[in-house]
Amino acid sequence: MTPFGVKMRALRRQHAITMAAMAAELKLSPAYLSQLERGLRGAPSAAMLDQICALFGLIWQDAEDLKHLGRLSHPRVVLDARGLGVEAVLAANLFAQLLPKVSAEEARQMAEWLEQRLDDT
Repeated sequence: MTPFGVKMRALRRQHAITMAAMAAELKLSPAYLSQLERGLRGAPSAAMLDQICALFGLIWQDAEDLKHLGRLSHPRVVLDARGLGVEAVLAANLFAQLLPKVSAEEARQMAEWLEQRLDDT
């Protein structure tokens, strides 16, 4: 699952909306919505994120948080290290090999560190 899928499932359950009802409201197929929720589809579009926020009545920070998760929920990430230094290429390759082997806690810690670095730039 993706962070967005986990959050969307939690919102759907919190609002007692079935997958079929949500799909009908968003004019999507239930199968597509299920795949999105389970992280089997790419990140949702900005327009779809707006529709989901409206459906759940999310505003301000809650809406921004969901949109942020949507933007960070690509289940298949491609990292192009061409043109970067040798250290960056090495780091990208090591990260790709290591990520499938880390625990959930280690992944959370890495994500926190990476988000902090992004905020610092």
